Amino acid sequence: MRKNIVLWICGIIVIVVFAFFMNNKINHNDEEKKLEKIKISEVTHSVFYTPFYVALENGYFEKYGLEIELMLVSGSDNVAASVLSGDTLIGLAGPESAIFVYNGKEKNYLQVFSGLTKRDGQFILGRKKDFKMEDLKGKEVLVGRSTGMPALSFLRALKNSGISKDEVNINYSIDFAELSGAFIGGNGDYVNLFQPLATKLEKNKNGYVLSSVGLLSDEFPYTAFYARKNDIKNNKDIFKNFTNAINDGLKYTLQNDSKKIASVIKDQFSDTDVSLLEEMIQSYKDADVWLDNPFIEEKFFNTIVELLKENKIIDNDVYYKDLVNNLYE
Repeated sequence: MRKNIVLWICGIIVIVVFAFFMNNKINHNDEEKKLEKIKISEVTHSVFYTPFYVALENGYFEKYGLEIELMLVSGSDNVAASVLSGDTLIGLAGPESAIFVYNGKEKNYLQVFSGLTKRDGQFILGRKKDFKMEDLKGKEVLVGRSTGMPALSFLRALKNSGISKDEVNINYSIDFAELSGAFIGGNGDYVNLFQPLATKLEKNKNGYVLSSVGLLSDEFPYTAFYARKNDIKNNKDIFKNFTNAINDGLKYTLQNDSKKIASVIKDQFSDTDVSLLEEMIQSYKDADVWLDNPFIEEKFFNTIVELLKENKIIDNDVYYKDLVNNLYE
């Protein structure tokens, strides 16, 4: 009799455990089904975007019901084109590309809805270790295309250092993606590069990391997330959830040390040693490149407009209320 009771109790326990397991499995599958899949195009894959990769690796997007498919699309104009065509829902690039689209009279133009960085993430590399900004006078510097934020930010850095752009031989002819290869191949006296390329070139004895362009330039929304105006209007919850995930990534990045952050995003840079990745993250912490939160202030945005007008890239006024649709509250 006692044996039968024991068997009966064991049977009940097995059934309860099985039911609990199946219920959790069903709930887990339901959660997976609820994830909204969205495609993101990024202009380059750089340690500069660490808070974004933290959000990816720490599951912050899943936390807000999103599943991210990330695509590398070189060139900010190509990122804008991929969003305008609907190939991707969101673009990660310089807001200047959204301004160019707006000036092109596109009806369903691009709106910036979340910020990421507040300074330029480039570093000046040279062929000699000793450096001061005056050394750039009369020398050739590789900066990428003339209308891109990397080049425009460098021009502002020169101005802030009391150097006229006419005193420097600025080379705009080499595509952004080809800058490091061109410099290694002997082109230019200096080159501006993002991480991980900057530190990798130095470790391979192809140059020396000399100075942060971001610290020499001004603060402005250097890199941000944008989407088509109507997409944001019609899917506001998706974009708010995306922005919340970015905010979580920013907070984690600002509140934790480089070693811990490197361990989180190491799979995003699998060909980079973790200790080297830690060094790169620290270089960006030292340069104070990341926003405190994704909100983009009007004065902050207008600095970009001033920079574009100052360098005769645009000659018209561009309005914050049209181009920026903040979804961080």
